[in-house]
Amino acid sequence: MKQMYNSFFTALLLLLFLACSDSTSQENEIQTKTETIALAGNAFLTSGNSGMVSQNGISGWTDPDAVFTVFVKLSEPALTEVKLRANTANNSSISVEINGDTRTEQITSEQNLVSFGEFELPGGEYIQIDLRGVEKAGTEYAEASELILELPLETNAAYVKDNENGRYYWGRRGPSVHLSYETPDETDLKWFYSEVTVPEDEDPAGSFYMANGFGEGYFGIQVNSETERRVLFSVWSPYQTDNPEEIPEEKRIQLLDSGEGVNVGEFGNEGSGGQSFLRYDWSAETTYRFLNSVEPDGSGNSIYTAYFFSPDEQEWRLIARFLRPQTDTWYTRPHSFLESFLTRNGHLSREALYQNQWVMDTSGIWHELTRATFTGDDIAQSGYRLDFDGGVIDGVFFLQNGGFFVGETALGSEFTRPDSGVQPNVNMDDLP
Repeated sequence: MKQMYNSFFTALLLLLFLACSDSTSQENEIQTKTETIALAGNAFLTSGNSGMVSQNGISGWTDPDAVFTVFVKLSEPALTEVKLRANTANNSSISVEINGDTRTEQITSEQNLVSFGEFELPGGEYIQIDLRGVEKAGTEYAEASELILELPLETNAAYVKDNENGRYYWGRRGPSVHLSYETPDETDLKWFYSEVTVPEDEDPAGSFYMANGFGEGYFGIQVNSETERRVLFSVWSPYQTDNPEEIPEEKRIQLLDSGEGVNVGEFGNEGSGGQSFLRYDWSAETTYRFLNSVEPDGSGNSIYTAYFFSPDEQEWRLIARFLRPQTDTWYTRPHSFLESFLTRNGHLSREALYQNQWVMDTSGIWHELTRATFTGDDIAQSGYRLDFDGGVIDGVFFLQNGGFFVGETALGSEFTRPDSGVQPNVNMDDLP
């Protein structure tokens, strides 16, 4: 009898152990989550000549040398299963490479969700995930739409998570960052002067180093392509629209004058208004000087003028002079910013030094601006991309974005640079 009791008790303990083990296993399975990374907002063609990233993800993937890269940052190290959702009319083989670990799997017309297994991923830094085509039976390797990570529940991931307000587009461009300069209180300002230097290898195509911003527009230098660079000066219309053709005649920006070689037209998509640009082959490691003014014309409008100092010619060049109707203002909100405007290069690093900021009031007195507040756009504010930074380095302000590093400076930070005490050497009477 005692033996039967012991056997029964042992069996009961075994059942309880198995039940607890099964419960623990279920709890472990529950403590995971799925992060679905849309390639439309997070992938870049980083090598090769064919293929593109559109609103549907990766397409036109025919080049065996093409590499599509996704960048994601985890809050902590994690054992992560990596999957790819893709479609193909024929059988294809795709590889995933992370930190030198490469896995290859086949995609068929019947199977569009493929697991590449588990990877040990680091935390606190951006992880580069490379997709390559290995073999294909048809023209394309695949059309891929999502990269899927199975993560521990407590692990957070930074990437562009939704397409609200066009975030896939803005996210692939990269986070824009700004410096807003503190000005003297209760003082009407007419002129703003500043200088910009772009460090070597920090000038990829699609970069805009905006030096002299104001309440109604902006003025700076751009890298428009591998073969063209510009000095750009634009003024928004008081009529709010992204389509310049919709602006009523009485609210259109009017050109009063422009410099030699300057192209003048209209712009849209990010507000609309008058635009002027000078094709100018500026270079990294050279400091460029910017000067512009805003003043009322006495008839309910305001006049906006921009000058660029050409080191090659050692003279100030007029870019343009615009009239903004139905606007009665002096110079407001002097600021600078750094942005990428080409989605295909939104993964590349860019940086600029912003220095020697001064404003002149309506009495002709110069005031040095040494305090600035650091801000960012929606992509930076949301934390969808963290590769941005700003501050003071070697006595001047700087801004940096792109490159998928993790910045150290919080948005809203305030900076102070040392006084130079040397006001701009500009003879206003000699300006064209």
